[in-house]
Amino acid sequence: MSSEERYRVELFDGHHRREGFSCGVEELDRYFYTQANQERRRSVAMPYVMVDAASGYVIGYHTLSSISILPQNLSAEEIRKLPRYPAYPAILIGRLAIHRVYQGKGFGGALLANALRRCHELSRQIGTLAVMVDAKDGSARGFYEAFQFRRFQDESYRLYIPMREIARLY
Repeated sequence: MSSEERYRVELFDGHHRREGFSCGVEELDRYFYTQANQERRRSVAMPYVMVDAASGYVIGYHTLSSISILPQNLSAEEIRKLPRYPAYPAILIGRLAIHRVYQGKGFGGALLANALRRCHELSRQIGTLAVMVDAKDGSARGFYEAFQFRRFQDESYRLYIPMREIARLY
């Protein structure tokens, strides 16, 4: 079984095997156990899970939802290239977590790549300027910066990557 066949990412729907999932961040674990399914049903955020097909267990998850970027959060150079709007459409990767057992093995990057691919596909159907993330700490911020995310003007843990850069990847 190839790694593409063994590990798949799909929309979370409550039947996935979550027992024992722990990423080491209580807030992210609690969200996954208590809120993810509710937010999906209410269309507030769409959680996607990476599943190990051999065991059925969840390796990690990410969420996607819509958000707006205020012009004052962008650089003067970027604003100059855009039409004058009070806010610009974006997609938020609200949460991204990998089970402790799978951390440090490339699954975080693979799950982020999956999220960015989904965002690129969506951007071909609806307008979206960028993908945003809120890093929980310096380590998470470094993870996103390694994937070319950049910091907003006055928010050191809120980062974004322009959709035009994601489009170059896909």
